[in-house]
Amino acid sequence: MTELLPLFGFVFFGLFSPGPNVILLTASGARFGFAATLPHILGVALGVGVIAAVTGLGVGALLNAQPGLTMVLKAISFLWILWMAWGLWQARPVTKHQTYDRPFTFIEALLFQWVNPKIWAVALSAMAYVADFGIVTQATVLGVSFSCINLFVCVFWTATGTMLSYLLKNPPIWAAFMRTMAIALVFFSLLVFV
Repeated sequence: MTELLPLFGFVFFGLFSPGPNVILLTASGARFGFAATLPHILGVALGVGVIAAVTGLGVGALLNAQPGLTMVLKAISFLWILWMAWGLWQARPVTKHQTYDRPFTFIEALLFQWVNPKIWAVALSAMAYVADFGIVTQATVLGVSFSCINLFVCVFWTATGTMLSYLLKNPPIWAAFMRTMAIALVFFSLLVFV
């Protein structure tokens, strides 16, 4: 187990640092509260584990070998993240009677991980820590470690967003916060091509 500590540290810092999931969960906590964001949290945690596991099963090698496939994934990621940034830019505080706006569902959060460039980058880099293991062990170690560590990360950032909501009662401050989150998402969408 001690030989996996460097992997756990790498995964923690890779997932804890700002990226699309951190931004979206923080904003969702601020907009909808912790309880309403729980399906989003669980979808992210499971989805990240699935991406890490399939990376260990050989999808990472396929992406490295097929630059065209990687470019398609990057283009889809770029467009989807821009669309989400536009939603944050326009976001208004949630009212009690509002029915048209909601947090991500479990399935939406899980599926988003397939086009989340940061998760692919962290998973591909994490392969170096499990290179000496067999393919099934690689997939298992990566999948479980990514999901468990990311569950903590998701809870932390959602709780942070929920606490921030108390500071965001003023509409101009609310708009500034959401637009800052949107600009951060646009920045990360551009990093897809770096």
